[in-house]
Amino acid sequence: MINILLLIFGIQIVYVSAFTLRMILTLKGQKYIAALISTLEVTIYVLGLNLVLSYLDHFASLAVYAIGYALGVLVGSWIEEKLALGYITLKVICNKPDVQIAQLLRQAGYGVTSWIGTGRDGNRLIMDILAKRKSQKHLNDLILELDPKAFVIFHEPNQIHGGFWTKAIRR
Repeated sequence: MINILLLIFGIQIVYVSAFTLRMILTLKGQKYIAALISTLEVTIYVLGLNLVLSYLDHFASLAVYAIGYALGVLVGSWIEEKLALGYITLKVICNKPDVQIAQLLRQAGYGVTSWIGTGRDGNRLIMDILAKRKSQKHLNDLILELDPKAFVIFHEPNQIHGGFWTKAIRR
């Protein structure tokens, strides 16, 4: 019976991880990869459900199925974090408009559009920055190193058109 429980547990982790990745890929517009993953996902799901239904008289099989599901969500999310698919945009507002942060970020390879805006307490340097999601932590650390008081907001764009980044993104 322990082998069956371990099999159910493993199947659930793989199934739900695949489900999580498929959902994220679908939301990011990667429909063909998501469709491929869904083929594997549904096959594993049917096998796991069949096992649980075959051993429904054992409460442990249902408990392991549920725990495997929860762990599968965590594993799938962890995998997606490591893959870091897509791009992020940042809105950065610096209190000192004379700071050369935009130029330093451009030199570091980031696409930066900057302008001077007016806030409650005067002029501010405002920047929109586009970067690969894998660069998110490095970019955030760099911005805070250059201006520890910077106001930073992260967004995930769902569509990108125009600009010098468009050619690089299509590669």
